[in-house]
Amino acid sequence: MARKYVLGLDFGTESGRAVLVAVDNGEEVATAVEPYPDGVIDVALPGSGKKLEPDWALQNPRDYLYVIEQTVPKVLEASGVSGKDVIGIGTDFTACTMMPIDEDGVPLCVKPEFSDNPNAWVKLWKHHAAQPEADRINAVAAERGEDFLARYGGKISSEWFFPKALQILDEAPEVYQAADRLIEGSDWIVLQLCGEEKRNACVAGYKAIWDEGYPSTEFFKALDPRFEDIVAEKLSEDIYPAGVKAGGLLPGMAQRLGLEPGTAVATGGVDAHVAVPACGVTDEGKMVMIMGTSVCHMVCGTEKKVIDGMCGVVKEGILPNYYGFEAGQTAVGDIYAWFIENCVTASVADEAKKCGLDIHGYLSQEAAKLRVGESGLLCLDWWNGNRSILVNADLMGLMVGMTLTTTPAEMYRAIIESTAYGTYKIIEQLEQGGVPIDELYACGGLASKNPVLMQIFADVTNREMKISASDQTVALGSAMWGAVAAGAKAGGYDDITHAAEKMARLREESYRPNPENHAMYQKLFAEYERLHDLFGRGADPLMKNLKDIKLSVRGNMG
Repeated sequence: MARKYVLGLDFGTESGRAVLVAVDNGEEVATAVEPYPDGVIDVALPGSGKKLEPDWALQNPRDYLYVIEQTVPKVLEASGVSGKDVIGIGTDFTACTMMPIDEDGVPLCVKPEFSDNPNAWVKLWKHHAAQPEADRINAVAAERGEDFLARYGGKISSEWFFPKALQILDEAPEVYQAADRLIEGSDWIVLQLCGEEKRNACVAGYKAIWDEGYPSTEFFKALDPRFEDIVAEKLSEDIYPAGVKAGGLLPGMAQRLGLEPGTAVATGGVDAHVAVPACGVTDEGKMVMIMGTSVCHMVCGTEKKVIDGMCGVVKEGILPNYYGFEAGQTAVGDIYAWFIENCVTASVADEAKKCGLDIHGYLSQEAAKLRVGESGLLCLDWWNGNRSILVNADLMGLMVGMTLTTTPAEMYRAIIESTAYGTYKIIEQLEQGGVPIDELYACGGLASKNPVLMQIFADVTNREMKISASDQTVALGSAMWGAVAAGAKAGGYDDITHAAEKMARLREESYRPNPENHAMYQKLFAEYERLHDLFGRGADPLMKNLKDIKLSVRGNMG
């Protein structure tokens, strides 16, 4: 019997990729990456050149189809694998990334009558121009005592589905009226592949306030009478968990991609969340951390718990038969990059060059020589606000304890430690809320490239850090769901547990906590918590006052 394969299609912010994976052992036999031709549209619309206002971030849905039509044939050619031996396709997307479409699934932005209207285009996850609508949603929900607010840390983000939908209604009612449906990118790409609209629980739950049902029509009416029937008119109340076979690959699409018609297509998912089983995690008590510019934390439990500061709890949002909890830090790798780009002298760069290292590598090497607590420094990791557990975008970074002898390596280590404290705070919050966390797993660029960072995280959290062996953990996770959608009879797997046993891989080395280091970190973490509560919980308005002063000065300058 010929070896069987599955495809993982990963749609990111700037590009998309296809990864071809062997079903029997998870071998990633070929990868192809393709940038989106129009990239992130945040200055002007393609074609017309119409200028966009600040905080807009759009995409062209034609770019998603272009990517798969480029990458899938490439991985087949590079591997020598026949399309007849590909049994399943899984997909993941950034979220919330949504668009208005007509009754045939055609995005309105590709139609001449709407091509010049920004609200007809795909609103990317980092589109923040719907903040007024998000503020309205939060205010009305609080006034009405809507219980969903607590599940999302007390605040619905401007990045999420309903603020973006409400912005379309507010600013372009003609687009809203013309839209047969408003749909996530993750569900739209599945619709294009197999002709079936089967919306996934992951994106519905974490980005569209779905909890075995959407908020009431009364709530939507309180936002705007025209918004009352948005669920019935523009969405679908049929929501499907991960791994469900959405349908079979359409003949026309199969021909363009070099695959067989009827190839199983799985329901879609959010990029970070599909990585969980790719790390070998298929049950409760194991936190997976997607570590890059920011960090997304995911863990599953058997009971629904409403825990302050979490980004959502969704039934089967991550794994079947479990409640999935999400938390996150808005900046981690971004803070390290900021420090390198803005606070490192030429002499440090010269020393790094002499050692044959980049600046990150050199400072990590020097930071590793320091004992815990030696620098006398302590940071708050709020360079881009705080997502969990304070849910406050106005908070700012802080470093205390500097002297005339403080070195760049000491500052670099203190910044890394602060991000580890932020993760430890999230772990403590979850455990105090009744969600135990026994093991930590990590994937992403930081996890694979910075041993010093990972050891600090292990020492601070007092938990072993296990690392995904894949450099494409997200795409691997999507491919695994494709294998589940195909099922055992077709050569795949009937559930994600069996798929993970065969396809998920971890590195042989892990990072185990040093008891002495953890004991010292407990003392430092206690001081971190003092600062966290002082500036983060409203006891001291310093940060808010500073931001108000900054905004007033910049306003006067404008």
